Amino acid sequence: MKKIALIVLSLLFMGCAGNNIDQDEIKKANQFFESIFQDRVLDSPEFQTRLGYKSNYDQWDDITWIKAREDIRQAQEDLKYLRENINIDKLDDKTAISYRLMEKSLQRTIDSDPYLFRGYMVTHRGGKHSSIPSFLINYQSMEDERDVKDYLERLRNIGPLFEDFIDELKLRDELGTIAPMFVYPKAIAVCENIISGYPFEEVKEQNVIYEDFVTKIEALDLTDAIKLRYKSEAEAILVTIVNYSYRTLIDFLGEQQLKATNNDGVWKYPNGAEYYQYSLDNYTTLGLTAEQVHQVGLDEVARIHEEIYTIMETVSFEGNLQEFFDFMRTDPQFYYPQGPKGRQMYLDQVNVVVDTISARIEELFYGLPSIPLVVKAVEPYREASAGIAFYSRGQADGSRPGIYYANLYNMQDMPIYKLENLAYHEAIPGHHMQIAIALEVEGMPSFRKYGGYSVFSEGWALYSETLPKEIGLYEDPYSDFGRLSGELWRACRLVVDTGIHHYRWTREEGIDYYMSNTANPEGDCVGMVERHIVWPGQAVSYKIGMLKIQELRTYAELSLGAKFSLQAFHDIVLKNGGVPMDILQDIVYQWVGSQ
Repeated sequence: MKKIALIVLSLLFMGCAGNNIDQDEIKKANQFFESIFQDRVLDSPEFQTRLGYKSNYDQWDDITWIKAREDIRQAQEDLKYLRENINIDKLDDKTAISYRLMEKSLQRTIDSDPYLFRGYMVTHRGGKHSSIPSFLINYQSMEDERDVKDYLERLRNIGPLFEDFIDELKLRDELGTIAPMFVYPKAIAVCENIISGYPFEEVKEQNVIYEDFVTKIEALDLTDAIKLRYKSEAEAILVTIVNYSYRTLIDFLGEQQLKATNNDGVWKYPNGAEYYQYSLDNYTTLGLTAEQVHQVGLDEVARIHEEIYTIMETVSFEGNLQEFFDFMRTDPQFYYPQGPKGRQMYLDQVNVVVDTISARIEELFYGLPSIPLVVKAVEPYREASAGIAFYSRGQADGSRPGIYYANLYNMQDMPIYKLENLAYHEAIPGHHMQIAIALEVEGMPSFRKYGGYSVFSEGWALYSETLPKEIGLYEDPYSDFGRLSGELWRACRLVVDTGIHHYRWTREEGIDYYMSNTANPEGDCVGMVERHIVWPGQAVSYKIGMLKIQELRTYAELSLGAKFSLQAFHDIVLKNGGVPMDILQDIVYQWVGSQ
């Protein structure tokens, strides 16, 4: 009976694939998918640069609401064409998946229309203002004199970019979309940091953008006189156009700060409930309500607490759970020293962890991707406001590695017992494996290689934190507590995100919940609650995605028994790129049926 059910599921997923497959229809579909992707590339000078193209190398993206509305209208036209001109029943399985993904992507753009002015364009965590230095440093390469001129022109174009930026902020101000009060001092500080150092100030330390420009131009085969001329030009642009742009933004934010309140949840908006449900749908792809997400979080917190009691017994800790959390927060043995020495010790140990799991990767996967990985500390100009860890994708051809950034601004926020699971999450077998494998799959449409869903990518990364334990890693019980504390942290997110945006919790109530239920330091707890506030729904994607992947793995293990291969399961999950959870379920069900 089980085999019959699987066959039926497989056929339902495949539609009429098989006898009715039409190669011309497949070709037409893939050409359409590629045309949409290329249109998106042509629309975004910054995406072109990230892909390694030198076209529009001196331009920034159009960030106006008019452009956003044009994108929505174009999505409506593209969706109409897709449904009227491409017959999914004539496509093979792989192309049918692409059809469904494109359909969802276009619909997601269309559905964003009522909430176009609800998101915060400036937060303490990011925005156009804070992304410019990292973009120039990581993506704006200099290989010849033409590139030098483009770099300088892109700096000049910060002027019109910020004019649009401030106009958009003013429009949202008129519509009542004003960030909570705590955002402003931190966002202003980020801006101040970006325009600090030489040539903005008569100091020895160079400005982060100027230092990047100088480093890159010095590597070129140009005369000293030409290099000096370009450096002088860069200085002039920075102290005039760039300085004026950031100062104007700082002044605007200072004025808007006077209007800000401590009403943190999106419930404060007239369409707040609908907006939050839209956000949850976007970040979970499972149609879950706020009440459902909240309850899953409460259940998972209780379960993980029970597992932590086992760790407490293993290390012979005498005391209750809260006392154990306090011990993990405060005992010096769990922290490297503040300063350069401690930072280097942390980075060195991360590399040991990455090398260890890499050497044993074939116990879990078919092998490592060819795109290399490097580990770096978050740059000083943004470390005070950035998250504790994140990943930056590499180039498909391997010319730029994937980068795991560890934020070592405050070593008390980076306990040693969490080092191992953070490395697994951001690097291997987490984001680096997930993103690099998708980039290397041959024949996958470009929009799938470079698109994705938070519930998939973050769900995978959290799921991957558990995999090393299956092959005997996390040997130190405190490190294993780090794994559990990471999962607990993500479970608490379900409770607090819905608490703030649905149940109208205050910022302080959210912080208290984290402090009472996790071992994370207070700064971590404050930072996470502030992230929930400015980015509604996103933080729930980790745990929801992990639970779904675990559910699908259990289904495959029970269905296949001795035929189940963990490497094959991971391969089928990753080689289709980032997909919503309903499509991932169909993919796994079909794979199980085919076995």
